[in-house]
Amino acid sequence: MARHDGDVFMGLADDLKAQVKTIFHDKWVTRDGQSVPSSENLKLTNDAVKLDATVLYADLSESTKLVETKKNWFAAEIYKAYLHCAAKIISAEGGQITAYDGDRIMAIFIDGSKNTNASRAGFKINFAVREIINPAIKNQYPKANYQIKQSVGIDTSDLFIARTGIRGSNDLVWVGRAANYAAKLAALSADYPTRITADVYNMLNKSMKTSSDGRSMWQKASWNDMNNITIYRSNWWWSVG
Repeated sequence: MARHDGDVFMGLADDLKAQVKTIFHDKWVTRDGQSVPSSENLKLTNDAVKLDATVLYADLSESTKLVETKKNWFAAEIYKAYLHCAAKIISAEGGQITAYDGDRIMAIFIDGSKNTNASRAGFKINFAVREIINPAIKNQYPKANYQIKQSVGIDTSDLFIARTGIRGSNDLVWVGRAANYAAKLAALSADYPTRITADVYNMLNKSMKTSSDGRSMWQKASWNDMNNITIYRSNWWWSVG
């Protein structure tokens, strides 16, 4: 006998109720991590890795306007060029890419110089946009009247990393302030392409705070949308060798 839609729904509802009850009931099994985990390192049960890490988000600004006003192939080329350069720079600075989300990229830095490396990656992404991608756009499409704007956000904190989803379709979720703040900082205006929290700034190497002639690379500011906490913003860039 064929099952009615109501029977199918009740079967799914029972499954969902049982799984949600299990998630809320089962104890967590956690361990300290020494490297960035992959999905294979974690179970779909309440299994997690704790990691002290710095998170970087690089976000292409005004992407909605881009796709609404330009040809789809042109927008795709912009996405590809930006994400390619950002990914290469992040990897060269020791970061590990954990996700691509449309027009943005997430990366984790975990070594002893993680804050300096992540911030320098932000400066280098700014350089790549200014000195490599935008000139290439102008050269290839002189009538396009388009230049990339982008923003990088960086924060550091303890992270709680778990595997979420269903069997055959799952990914890691990065729970912690750094993941949240970095994403929100990257969503701010592109007037200052790199923004970091005070915790990141306080751990920077001197070479990432002041230039060789003594000028500060950062401007102290209040983050109005987040209880006016102190952040640092910059429009400096770092040459990609």
